[in-house]
Amino acid sequence: MKPDGSPLYWNSVSRKFVLDGQQCLWRSHSDQINISLLESWRKGRRFGVLLKTDLFDEAVSQGLFPFLRDYADVVYGIDVAPDSIGAAIKRYPELKGICSNICDLPFNSNYFDLIVSNSTLDHFHNTDEIDSGLRELFRVLKPGGELHISLDNPQNPIVGLRNLLPHQLLKTLHLAPYFNGKTYGRRDLTAALEKSGFKILEARAIMHCPRVLAIPVAGFLQKRASRKCQEQFLAVLSGFEYLARLPTRFFTGHFVALRALKPTK
Repeated sequence: MKPDGSPLYWNSVSRKFVLDGQQCLWRSHSDQINISLLESWRKGRRFGVLLKTDLFDEAVSQGLFPFLRDYADVVYGIDVAPDSIGAAIKRYPELKGICSNICDLPFNSNYFDLIVSNSTLDHFHNTDEIDSGLRELFRVLKPGGELHISLDNPQNPIVGLRNLLPHQLLKTLHLAPYFNGKTYGRRDLTAALEKSGFKILEARAIMHCPRVLAIPVAGFLQKRASRKCQEQFLAVLSGFEYLARLPTRFFTGHFVALRALKPTK
C-alpha cells in the first residue's frame, strides 16, 4: 500500500504490528528511553489535561500511557488510524482516544497543560505539514503550558542516509517497516518552533544505540532467548545513552527532542 499518510495506510501498518508482535522487546527499550526523558522534564509536576499526539506505541506495546496517566488528571490521545485508537483503548480503557489529524485538531484553543509528541511529525511528505502541525499544537496549548517533542534526527548519518533513499527500497531491505517522512534537525526544529510562537527551554538527543542493528537483534532474541538474556540485551542498549553526555550527541542520537513553552504574554 502506498505510504500516503492516509488513515487506510496507517491502519494497515498498525494492524500488521499488532498481529505480528515482533518488536515487543525493542519497543520496551524505546518506551523506556522516552519515559526517562519525560520524567526528567516533568520535574515532579502534575498536569491537568495532557495530549499525546499519536497512539501507535500504545496500540502495539505498553507505550507511554501508564506513565502519563500518573501525572495528569486526564490524558487524550489522537491518531489518524482508527485501528491504532481501538487497540490502544482496548489496552487502556481510561484513555480518551480521538481520530484526528494533528494539523486539524478538534480541540478548543488553550486547552492542554502539556502536549507529548514523540516522533509524530516526522511522517509527513513535506516540512509545510510539519509547520502546520506545530502551529496547531501551539493553538491548543495553554499559555504557560509545555510541548515535549521529538523527531527523527537528520544529523545522525544513518538517519540522514535513510532519508535519502526511496521508501520502497528501504522496505524491501527490511530497514523501514513504515514510511519515514521529512524531519527537522535541532536548529531547524528550534527555528520552526520559535516561528510558531514557542520559547525553547531545552534540547537533547536521545536513543543512541545503532537501531539498524539493534532492532533485528531484538527480534531474534525475543523469539529465541531467555528472559534473562533479553534483560541483559536491554541493559546493553541503555548503556549507549551515555553518548548523550558527549559533544557528539547530536550526531549519535536517533531523535532530537525539545522542550518548549507557550509564553503567557
